[in-house]
Amino acid sequence: MTNIRPFRALRPSQESAAFVAALPYDVYSKTEARKYVKEHPYSFLRIDRPETQFDEKTDMYASIVYQKANETFEIMQQEGTLIEDANPCYYIYELTKGCHRQTGLCACSSVEDYLAGVIKKHEKTRAKKEEDRTKHIDVLSAQTGPVLLIYRANPAIQKILELEKKKSPIYDFTADDGVVHRVWSINNPLCVRKLTKMFETVDHTYIADGHHRAASAVRVAKERAENNPHHMGNEEYNYFLSVLFADSDLGIEDYNRVIKDMNGHSRDEILELIGERFTVQSSAERPVRPKEKGQMGFFLSDSDRVHGTWYRLQVKKEYTKKDPVGILDVEYLQREILKPVFGIEDPRSDDRIDFVGGIRGLDELEKRCHNDCICAFALYPTSMEELLAAADADMLMPPKSTWFEPKLRSGLFIHKIERF
Repeated sequence: MTNIRPFRALRPSQESAAFVAALPYDVYSKTEARKYVKEHPYSFLRIDRPETQFDEKTDMYASIVYQKANETFEIMQQEGTLIEDANPCYYIYELTKGCHRQTGLCACSSVEDYLAGVIKKHEKTRAKKEEDRTKHIDVLSAQTGPVLLIYRANPAIQKILELEKKKSPIYDFTADDGVVHRVWSINNPLCVRKLTKMFETVDHTYIADGHHRAASAVRVAKERAENNPHHMGNEEYNYFLSVLFADSDLGIEDYNRVIKDMNGHSRDEILELIGERFTVQSSAERPVRPKEKGQMGFFLSDSDRVHGTWYRLQVKKEYTKKDPVGILDVEYLQREILKPVFGIEDPRSDDRIDFVGGIRGLDELEKRCHNDCICAFALYPTSMEELLAAADADMLMPPKSTWFEPKLRSGLFIHKIERF
């Protein structure tokens, strides 16, 4: 049984929504975040990435940085840029990118469901990122970025959402990247109760994007429950900001890896070691995009970091496993190559690995290898069926196994929680 509830969203005024809404905090590099905030002074990224308001030498995890986020947050409320709804609502959030359209329900999901396994996880989190978002939520006493949840398609729920979409939206704008964002408010008590009851028939929801945001919200909830002598279980901190989509609405893109050193190996040794687990074939194709599951592209830069070679890799079936995670390309790469060859034991904390979302394209991999990295792996996307199978088996995939597009915007819905 899935427990969701409506909430009084703190959200932008209709006139300012397009200027405030920002891509998730972790989509931007440090340089990109600074540039974006400079060019978009009203963007919510000022709050989600408050280090952009300091000198580059400032530690992005320093207390003054989080305090600056809270200060900016308070100012936006005082100026009327962010306004809190008078009554608890659900919100329909529709995103359209080209021919693809997806419709979700913005609601608060239960921390208790997360802890009980009703909300399924499929990825491990990175400790540093989880700590960062925990501090951010704690200092602001607000959840600013929604967790993207999946549920198995339910025609009755979809019918209600489509009927509500016939009303006038409260937001309707096109972002810089061409994605159209439309939002409707559901404040009719009868409709709210009906949706709440319908989701009680949903056995599980699945975290698609936002594992760090969810884990951080849960950590803050536990701390506040311990510090609240009158804890009842229905406080706002017991719920976290989410947008729920039917599995049939979403698509998954590739999520690729770049490596910063060769762990003491020569280039020839790297190719030889990879050849023990893959068939390796150099390719004139640039870049090499995997055509099917079990295939990867591999770029190895020359010593001058100016040139390099693309290879097409094919998994050797004798080294594959049969469990829901073991069969994944991203797990095979971690188990058979990144750990034994490059010495990357834990990709959550090892600074020698970085992750490049599919939206950036494969040319970005080669660009990184001409800059701060040595080599890169281009992966075939994990499928929705693989994600759900891993989560249903209560198994965790390596971090950054899936990239969902288009991205939910931060700052459109904010869930405030009580201070203790």
